Amino acid sequence: MTTTPLDDATGARLIVERHGPVLQLTLSNPALRNALHPDIYAAGLTAVTDAAADPTLGAIVLTGDGAHFCAGGNVKRLAANRQRPPEIQRDGIECFHRWVLALRRCPLPIVAAVEGSAAGAGFSLALACDLIVAAESAKFGMAYVKIGLSPDGGGSAFAGRALPRQLAAELLLTGAPIDSRRLQALGVVNRVVADGTALAEGLALAQGLARGPRHAQARIKALLDAAPTTPLEMQLAFERDHFLDSLFGPEAAEGVEAFCAKRAPDFSRSTM
Repeated sequence: MTTTPLDDATGARLIVERHGPVLQLTLSNPALRNALHPDIYAAGLTAVTDAAADPTLGAIVLTGDGAHFCAGGNVKRLAANRQRPPEIQRDGIECFHRWVLALRRCPLPIVAAVEGSAAGAGFSLALACDLIVAAESAKFGMAYVKIGLSPDGGGSAFAGRALPRQLAAELLLTGAPIDSRRLQALGVVNRVVADGTALAEGLALAQGLARGPRHAQARIKALLDAAPTTPLEMQLAFERDHFLDSLFGPEAAEGVEAFCAKRAPDFSRSTM
């Protein structure tokens, strides 16, 4: 386990732990419900970038320390930044956005394990992951509007793509939270689990994903990201090219051989 110390005034930390082929990233600032800080963006970006290049890793779990996932930005810090040059806040947002992009572009499956509150930029982080495991009582919200702000961190992009237009508008225009069961019914949350078990369930899911074909999973993620904005003819071309790359690669060789031999595939032999 490694801990990246961040801003001493907030006590924020990014805790990095490894569970075999699964990397666990924990946002740790419990006194402020794991509120974010620009240094944690940089630490998260480094962790995800390094994980993407590590052939011994197969999945990532993003979670929060204690009773909550993440409260989003620190409003007191935003108040202080209003007295500073706008470039300071711009740099912070751009750093956060680089981390969000890294999460989306990472070839590894990423699971968000959510307890308690995922608010503002915290909700954006959860939506940036590929799968969400949420506790029964978890609440998700983007209450930027309540303090006169609009979303960052991909909040409008993810909500606009994942939710019906009217629900996304309700979420962003009123700032009202939405519960895990409603999001599950909409297909945004993958699994709703008992309170206090989101991390364990998220790690179990990630362990299963980590045993899958790494390169095929990366191609699937790329196809899913392209699909909402890509014309059908171009998307079909992407599918053709990725399918051929997969079929004539070592993962398909193992998968097809295992299927014909009626045994479980061992993709670890083809991804090292």
